[in-house]
Amino acid sequence: MTPHSDSTPSSGDDRNLVSIDAAYIAPTFEDRLRLFWENNSRTVLAACAIVMVGILAKGGYEIFSAQREKSIAADYAAVTSDEQLKLFASSHADHALGGLAELRLADQAYAAGNFTDARSFYVKAAGILKNTTFGQRARLGGAICSVQAGLNTEGEAALKLLTADLAVAKMVRAEAAYHLASLAAASGNSAEAIRYVEQVASIDLEGQWAERATLLRASLPQAIAAQPAADAKSDVVPTISFK
Repeated sequence: MTPHSDSTPSSGDDRNLVSIDAAYIAPTFEDRLRLFWENNSRTVLAACAIVMVGILAKGGYEIFSAQREKSIAADYAAVTSDEQLKLFASSHADHALGGLAELRLADQAYAAGNFTDARSFYVKAAGILKNTTFGQRARLGGAICSVQAGLNTEGEAALKLLTADLAVAKMVRAEAAYHLASLAAASGNSAEAIRYVEQVASIDLEGQWAERATLLRASLPQAIAAQPAADAKSDVVPTISFK
């Protein structure tokens, strides 16, 4: 009788006789998972490391941004003089608060009658604040200052752009149209003035600028509409009532 050897597998025990690799026809899920890990563990670990670095970087940037915003807001609140306001605006030209600083400087220059400087500040503010409410007001202020500074062609062109821009708030568009009507009236072009008065009403019929436009139209020379031949011989001058 041959002695039993521990190194000889017992008859009928086929476990571990087949090596599990990519060529194995029917591996179990655990086998597939182990093969995947053996072949791709370094790649998986590297990808996880990259994701972790990205998460940490994003979190760090958000913390830094929040702290920076608080610092900028504190600096803006601490401004007490025009010189400090100018310094803040120049050092934060890419920030909304820098745009608001430019807008404040523009309003101050406008109130002082310095329309050239006011126009420059308004243009800077509009460039920073874009199409926000304050940005639209800065565009309007720049257009009006252009007219006040004697740059009528440039100012009127800017006002027309605002009036036609549907992305701009209707109150701003209506005011721009009103100023165009006023300019036309001042130049003696009543027909053009009336056209802009009507445009104000079409933009914002219930707004304050529509009311002012109505008053402006009432002050204009009355336009005489084309009359039938019989009426043309009449000695009575027709009148137009404005409602």
